[in-house]
Amino acid sequence: MNWRRTLSQTAQYFWPILSGLLLAVAIAALAPEWLNGSDNSMDTGEYGQVNDGSWAGPVSYAEAARRAAPSVVNIYTTKTVSANSNPLLDDPFFSRFFNRSLLNRTQEQRSLGSGVIISADGYILTNAHVINDADQILVMLYDGRQAVAEVVGVDSETDLAVLRVEMTNIRAINIGDPNSAQVGDITLAIGNPFGFGQTVTQGIISATARNLVDLSSLVNFLQTDAAINDGNSGGALVDAYGNLLGINSRKLESTGSVGLGFAIPADVALKVVKDIVEQGRVVRGWLGIEARQISEEAASSLGLKRTRAMVITGLYPGGPGHRSGLEVGDVLVKLNGRDIIDGRRAINTIANATPGSQLEFEILRRGQSLNVTAEVDERPEQPL
Repeated sequence: MNWRRTLSQTAQYFWPILSGLLLAVAIAALAPEWLNGSDNSMDTGEYGQVNDGSWAGPVSYAEAARRAAPSVVNIYTTKTVSANSNPLLDDPFFSRFFNRSLLNRTQEQRSLGSGVIISADGYILTNAHVINDADQILVMLYDGRQAVAEVVGVDSETDLAVLRVEMTNIRAINIGDPNSAQVGDITLAIGNPFGFGQTVTQGIISATARNLVDLSSLVNFLQTDAAINDGNSGGALVDAYGNLLGINSRKLESTGSVGLGFAIPADVALKVVKDIVEQGRVVRGWLGIEARQISEEAASSLGLKRTRAMVITGLYPGGPGHRSGLEVGDVLVKLNGRDIIDGRRAINTIANATPGSQLEFEILRRGQSLNVTAEVDERPEQPL
């Protein structure tokens, strides 16, 4: 009959149609972009740049540079040196045969560096070696203005110097937190390399709390691979937001040292400024003790599982450490409740302590654990 033939023909197309509808529903739920005619490739946007929506970091540090650059200055120094070019001029016998005026010749020696404005009233931080023995120091601001700077004070142990200029409408840099800096954080080095004028280089924090044998033991440097060349000394190392992390101090001068730059942490630098401005010198804490990192053998004999400790090897008679009851041979395990992980850090903690403040030590003495409180004195200017 005709109705049976019609039903048979309808059933023939029913299942394919139903399957297609179910497939469309599945695609709509699991891959809706297919219905919009898009594919799995990333959107390259205008000019072909990749933009897949997953990039969360900045693609430019121009804003950080704009914030920090006006606070970084170029420093030019001059000093007068002897111009005797012939060694015979220095000889008492042969010098009689030369024009006497040649014996007193001098010439002007010029050098350059960088600095960072740290207060709106004209205080500038730079490296001590940048202005060492200079007869005149000229500071050039970001906007082209120039001024002769006076030396407020110098601290050779940290290689820092404080200058001051009499200028208005100058911008102090924003201060960051170098203690929060982590390996891998973006850094910008701003300075005046080779006298080319202000230049910004970019890198990362390569290491924190870095100590080097030939550098001051009172500084735990930030290490960066941002290019730091001659003339960058005294400039700013800033984070990705333009906040000051440190004062660029130097790079290794040995062959193959590309990517090894060092900066004095901002908190250390600001303490130097505060002390010099307020007291005319850097005030450091002192306990009158000599100590060294404990050896693995000594740690094992004392039952210590690690060498995170220091042993006292000497005490200044009548000094604050001696008065507190510390003894030679005591093992310093903790300082102010924190494990002594590195001896130099412990030394820095003592040096940065305010005279009159107290430091709490946990020590081991002949197998017994003791707590000792020592009151900090000001470190003598000359070694005792």
